[in-house]
Amino acid sequence: MNLQSFLWEYGEKVAGYDVPVINEREARAAAGILGMLGTIVIFIGIGFGHIIVARVYLAFLFLDFSARIISPKYSPSLLLGKMVVQNQKPEYVGGLQKRFAWTLGWLIAIPMVDWFVIHWDITFYKVLICVLCISLMFLESAFAVCVGCMIYKAITKEDPKYCPGGTCEIREKEPIQIFSIPQKIIAGLTLVALTIGLYLFLAKVPSKTFFGAFLHDAVLTKSQLKKEKEAVFEKEANKEFGSDDF
Repeated sequence: MNLQSFLWEYGEKVAGYDVPVINEREARAAAGILGMLGTIVIFIGIGFGHIIVARVYLAFLFLDFSARIISPKYSPSLLLGKMVVQNQKPEYVGGLQKRFAWTLGWLIAIPMVDWFVIHWDITFYKVLICVLCISLMFLESAFAVCVGCMIYKAITKEDPKYCPGGTCEIREKEPIQIFSIPQKIIAGLTLVALTIGLYLFLAKVPSKTFFGAFLHDAVLTKSQLKKEKEAVFEKEANKEFGSDDF
């Protein structure tokens, strides 16, 4: 394999497609597997305090993305995804934009290896990057939204071939995809309710972790935070001096 073919012929050659392609079903399955494992790792790390699982997971993530950018044939998670969806009809997407997206994931994994695998230097913002990675995996696995592919499109200034879900092709929506007025109302009310519920949870429920405390402070205004601190101070003062008889 020469350098030119390595750079520009990423994926498999399939009859009827102009460029090498990737099976999107395998990619989505792999993203779902990695996202699920990442969620379990965060749960175990926070709930049980076992950092070894995070170190093993992030080392595996780095090695997996390293293999992906060389060839999808060697990625452990893609092979697991292939095993899961082997009886489903393939959905082919352009290989280059997927490789670009996975390269971004690999670049993000490099500092995480230093922060959490080689050393253990945990901060809120470093954890936030981990949460961002899991969120991107969720978007890909649940909705076939490849953010890295969108960035690739913005950089190259042209529509890549064979995007997930046919989003690169100009087409009209089919009747089943069009929202009726009642459907718009229900979807809108659901979104509003979820947003309000999340806000009330972060704003009203006491946090027991530094990450939760940061989110709590982030959703409140300065005046709300000031009132909250004054209320806590007053409560502590009443508890300390309320029973004193002057």
